[in-house]
This record gives sequence, structure tokens and C-alpha cells, in this order.
Amino acid sequence: MTTRAARLAVAGALLAAASFATSVQADWKPSKTIEFVVTGGPGGGTDQFARTVQAAITKNKLADVSLVVVNKGGGSGAEGFIQGKMAAGEPHKLIFGTSNEWMLPMVAKLAFAPADLKPVAAMAFDEFILWGKPGTADAAALLASAKAAPGDVKMGGSQSKDVDQLLTRLLEKAASVKFIYVPFKSGNEAAVQLSGGHIDANTNNPSESVGQWKAGTVRPLCVFSPKRMAAGAKVTATEGWGDVPTCREAGLPLEEYRMPRTVFTPARVPDEVTAYYVALLEKVRATPEWRDYIERTAQTDRFLDAKALAGFITADEARMRATFKDEGWLVN
Repeated sequence: MTTRAARLAVAGALLAAASFATSVQADWKPSKTIEFVVTGGPGGGTDQFARTVQAAITKNKLADVSLVVVNKGGGSGAEGFIQGKMAAGEPHKLIFGTSNEWMLPMVAKLAFAPADLKPVAAMAFDEFILWGKPGTADAAALLASAKAAPGDVKMGGSQSKDVDQLLTRLLEKAASVKFIYVPFKSGNEAAVQLSGGHIDANTNNPSESVGQWKAGTVRPLCVFSPKRMAAGAKVTATEGWGDVPTCREAGLPLEEYRMPRTVFTPARVPDEVTAYYVALLEKVRATPEWRDYIERTAQTDRFLDAKALAGFITADEARMRATFKDEGWLVN
């Protein structure tokens, strides 16, 4: 064999090896149990989200390995994100959260940063509804009360410097009103407090107040969405989610506010791993378990892949940072 031929043979062998390695990476699949780290407590919205995905994958045999759910909800979810940071490069771990992944580090000094996790997908968006007492005629009436008695109308929500308080502040600015914001431990507690007449309104997700709506102790005034929610089955004897007007229809100058249900891997995980999980989660969305979950929780079934979610995070973080700065919530 000539020197030239030998060199060509070596080059060919190297090219074949590189092609084989690329093929192996492109076909990456998990080789051991996948851990779902939930940045919330058992029974909460993020927990239900993760366990629905787990059930859909298991029942429909979408993966060849087992799945285990671990709740790490301490610090409003920071505990779970820190778990993800500590597992950098580990492909067998998924972290389930919401917009708290990039919001929490803006308002509290924590041992993680958004860059410590890698976006995989947003699978659904939680709607937010302005809820009032049964005697509140509509959203305009609530705002009129707030304008007539600045600082007297009580708006409840889950925790401080979180999505509910942020929405309350955005609503105040858009409508030129002032509420007293009353934080509770959860949206469920805020629903109970409104039902008991201890506050005047809250900004709960549909699933957090559906029981009180069925019982007639609260009523939905408007949904912060550009269009009405899907009709679905009736919640009360006469009304369903599709009957709730948008806040724009109700005369509120704040058209949209939604919270994504997000999935991340630890940082430094190869793109081939991300691609595997994106494809897996897209399959989940076609299952009966996922369809039942969306209908039961009255969420919007909207999917963002890794690239789209990264873009969404960049835009949302910039918007939130401006509001947090105005409120004096930003930490150095």
C-alpha cells in the first residue's frame, strides 16, 4: 500500500468512526431509572404535572426504563432547582417547575441560577382567573370598589413576591387601582379565604378554586387570556370555563398572564439528550392521560420545545425584571 493510500485508509476509518459516534449520540436513550425532581410538595400543581407525565410514559410504554418522582419543594421550589444544579451533566434527571426557575433568583439570594439548568420544554400554560365573591357583579364592579376605597379591597394570593402578587401589581398598574395584597401559603388556602368572605378577590388558577365555584361560594370574573378558555363540561348547573369572559372583554386593560409548566435537565447535558426528552414529552401529549389532565385542570395545551422555551424565558425574564425593579424586589 502506498503512503497516499495508507493515509486515505486512515482518514476513511476516522470518518467512519466519527459517523458511528454521531449516530450513537443521536440515538441516545436512558440506561437507568429517570428521576423526576418536583419543585413543589405532594399534591400541588407541579406534583400533579410530573405525576401525569410519569403515568402517561409508564402506561403507554413510551420509555424502556422506570421513572421515580421525588418532591423537593422547599424554598418555593429552590430546593429542587439546587438538586438539578448539583447534578450537572447527569442525563437521567428531569426537573419539573414553572416560571419560578427564573423568577426566584431575582427576588431571593439562592444557591442556583437559571443557567444551572437546561430548558427542555414547556408542556402547558396555567391560566389565571380573577375570582370574586358571589355578590360581585363582574370585574368592572370589583375595580370600581377598589377605586372608590383605595387600599381597602383585599386581594389574596399564594406567597409573597411570587406570581400572584406580581399579577396583582400588574393589574393595579394597568387599571390605576390599589389593593391590599394578602399572601397565603397556597392557592388552595386563598380559595378558602375568599369562599369564607375574609378577602374580596384572588387570582387563582382554575383548578385551585373550581370546588368553591361548584359550591357557589366564589365566582370567576374574568380570565387573563387573549381568548376564552375551552368550553368543556359544565362546572356549575349553567356555566363552564368557556363562559368566563376574558379580562379584556370585562374592561380590564391587562390582556394576558399565564404560567408555563416547565421541564429542565441539569446543565452540561448533551443536546442529544435534550432532543430525546423533547420527543418523549411530545409523545406524552398524545396520550389519554395527558388529555384528561388538561381538561381536569383547565390549562392551555401549548407546547414549547427547548429552543422556543429558551426564547420565552429570555423575554419573560426581561419583563419580570422590570416589574420587580419597580417594586423594589430585586436582590443584588
